[in-house]
Order: sequence, then C-alpha cells, then structure tokens
Amino acid sequence: MINTVDLQNILFLDIETIPQHEHWNNLAEETQELYTLKTQYQRKEEFTAEEFYHKAGIWAEFGKIICISVGYFVIREGAYELRITSFANDDEEKILLDFKTLLDTHFNLKKHILCAHNGKEFDFPYIARRMIVNKIQLPEKLNLFGKKPWEIPHIDTMELWKFGDYKHYTSLKLLTHILGVPSPKQDINGSEVANVYYKEQNLPRITNYCEQDTIAIAQLLLRFNNLPILKPTQIINIK
Repeated sequence: MINTVDLQNILFLDIETIPQHEHWNNLAEETQELYTLKTQYQRKEEFTAEEFYHKAGIWAEFGKIICISVGYFVIREGAYELRITSFANDDEEKILLDFKTLLDTHFNLKKHILCAHNGKEFDFPYIARRMIVNKIQLPEKLNLFGKKPWEIPHIDTMELWKFGDYKHYTSLKLLTHILGVPSPKQDINGSEVANVYYKEQNLPRITNYCEQDTIAIAQLLLRFNNLPILKPTQIINIK
C-alpha cells in the first residue's frame, strides 16, 4: 500500500489524554462557561456540561497529555524489530519537551514520517496545540503552516483504510480484529484512562495501554504492506 516508504523512517505514536482537572468544580467559572459552549453540540439536551466533563480530555483546550508512546522499526538479522518507548509523566511540559527533543534529534529529516491511527484528526493536532499552550516551539514535523497536502509528513492508518471514503470511521480495535493483529484493548479502554489516572493513580498501567496501541499501529502498517506481523520477541521495550 505504501511500499515507496522505508518503514525504518516512520515513527509510530499514540497519546493518552485526560481532563486538566479531576472535578468540574476545580474549573474557574469562565472555563466552565467556555466548556459549556464548546460541548453544546455534542451534549445536546441529554447532559449538562458538568455531567459531560469526564470527556474533557478529548479537547486540547480542556485536556492534557499524560503519555506519548512511540515506536520505530530496525532491521535485525534480516527481519523487522520494533523498538518501543514512552514519555509518561504528571508534568505535561516535560512530556512534550522530551517528545520534541526526539523529533528534533532523530526524526528531523525530510524522509521521516509520523504515523498514528486517527492521527490527523486527533494525535497530531492535539500535541501541536498542547505545545502552543505550554509555550513550546513546534518541531518541524508538526508545523504544517504553508505546506501542501502531499508535503505533510504524516500517515494515518485510519485514513489508509478509508480508501477515499471520507465518511468511513474504523476503530483501532476493529481494524486489528479483522486483520488478525493482536488486540491492544486487553486491559482498559480510552474512556477509563482518566479514572485510572485520578482514582487509581496508576500511570504505569496507562503507559502500558498506550504502548500496546502504538505496537498495534505498527503491526497494521505491516499488514497493509502484506508483510508478516511481529512476534513478541521482535518487540523490544527500551527505557
């Protein structure tokens, strides 16, 4: 499908986000009002803004990043091997700065590409927006200003699966299921992340979940190119 791209030049990634505050009452009154306006279309008449606050992590204006997991291929003994690592912290600024350093240092060439599932609609713009909020200069791979569509160094596995069908949405869980890729959703799902973070205070559990999604995205790209998926021994977690 994308056999013109060297898979070793792709950085696979996934992010986990949560509401900026645990409770609605922690928000300033003006922020509550703005959230109410922002979510009016999604809520309709079914929920109040307060009842809908558990979904605040979806929006970069009201959420924050607690984990970015990344992976990249290397060829070892003639076969692909996936190296995986994460930036996970209670300090969002540190996560973003560490991720920016990775991009600026190791994935800053024209040949390098970022890949995520629904990344063009969620992961890539979310990271960029949170960098702006945190007063961090955007790395070249996230600065899309003035670039033509074919110059944007992003691959979206969900977009690849659309084959031009703009109304078609396929979840990562469904796509891995039908393509025979081990499911990443074996512990928690996205709707539970905030609870695991705030109630359980279990960031390592969230990090593992995020890494499993990143691995699944890399596996999908192998399948899209009719290549065999990786065995567990071919996935190396580096700290």
